Amino acid sequence: MSFRRHLSSPVAKLLALTAVVLALAASSARAQFVNQQVGGVSIDANGILSTIQTDQLNALKQFRQDNFAGVPGALKDKSLRKISLRGLEAAIAEHQKNGTPLTDEIRYLGGLQRIQYVFVYPDRGDIVIAGPAEGWRLNALGEVVGVTTDQPVLLLDDLLVALRSTNAAQATGISCSIDPSNEGLARSAALIKRLTNPGDNIQPILDQLEQAVGPQTITVKGVPTTSHFARVLVAADYRMKRIAMGFEQSPIRQLPSYLSMIKSARGVNMHPRWWLEPKFDAIVADADGLAFEFREIGVKAMTEDQFLDANGQRQASGKHDTLARKWSDLMTANYQELSQQDAIFGQLRNCIDMAVLAALIAKENLAEKSGWNMSLLVSDEVPVEAYHAPQQVDSQASALRHKGAWVLSVSGGVLINPFAPLATFETGAELAAIRDRAAAPASGWYWN
Repeated sequence: MSFRRHLSSPVAKLLALTAVVLALAASSARAQFVNQQVGGVSIDANGILSTIQTDQLNALKQFRQDNFAGVPGALKDKSLRKISLRGLEAAIAEHQKNGTPLTDEIRYLGGLQRIQYVFVYPDRGDIVIAGPAEGWRLNALGEVVGVTTDQPVLLLDDLLVALRSTNAAQATGISCSIDPSNEGLARSAALIKRLTNPGDNIQPILDQLEQAVGPQTITVKGVPTTSHFARVLVAADYRMKRIAMGFEQSPIRQLPSYLSMIKSARGVNMHPRWWLEPKFDAIVADADGLAFEFREIGVKAMTEDQFLDANGQRQASGKHDTLARKWSDLMTANYQELSQQDAIFGQLRNCIDMAVLAALIAKENLAEKSGWNMSLLVSDEVPVEAYHAPQQVDSQASALRHKGAWVLSVSGGVLINPFAPLATFETGAELAAIRDRAAAPASGWYWN
């Protein structure tokens, strides 16, 4: 019996359809599992964050490799790439109309790695973003990075989230923090008072401290907690803390752990706090407000001393100690190289770019200037990937007894105010000419 005749039976058709549905369900379940991994961390269905395990990492890499399409020839070149947002919206709409999945060049925004320019074209009803770009590949963590720079590419999902979150970002900023509870800190403070010299066997004390502090709470503001954007914030914060406290080897030798630096220090802050926030030189604009340049928008690490009060609760001192500041300065100075070795830090910088872009469009009414309302991009009609919302992470104690005191943990987070760089603009007379040269060709949503 031929395959075609076999499928003519209603029962056979039902069985074939069932097999297809089951196969798709299995594929979807596997995709959902591996796609929960971002930046070397995993968050389960209960919102518990943990470091990705080797078998999970291998599954992630294999899944993404199996589904990795080749880079189109026009996007392989390293260049200043221009992306028409109106053209991008039209390309997305076409896929929705045909019921086809978005291509990699759309999902990866044509290999764009930074946003350097924003141009408005009222005569064409368009907003164009431009920046360095090249072809892309998968790195060891299964993340999409440039073939020569190892810098992560910008993602459509993060752009859509940024554009849809400007009101929340203006109201609260975009932030994440991973913090122990006040009760946990009080328990750990009481335990520390009872500690005696453990000699060489420090592990039982670390176990007690982890149990005393208990789970730490993850808080995200300004973007949906289930978004990839939120996952990047949390993963970058988590990885920063693990590097600082020596849980992970720093990928670059110029950034040792804070604990290793303490060993030779005299004065030490026992409760350091670090967080990441945007670092920028200026936003430059032309006289007509139709061309903008982002100059050196990056990331910097900040620090502040904290202390525990009589109830074991953290209090900000408004000061910083020399060693904690030295560590934050090292991270800031080496952030570019760090992002090449650990793509999550590059992804954070990309998210900052897109948050500032969205804030610029909102503050300067660029959609209105262009005569185009961006209706599809700013609506929920184009869905974004949903992840398990991060809620908690187990405490880990990495202790060092220094001159009679214990260095136990750090807190901090990521804080982005995307409207802050837009308070004042520098004037760039050359931008109008750059805008003219960057004008779109007759067709296509990206060009070099």
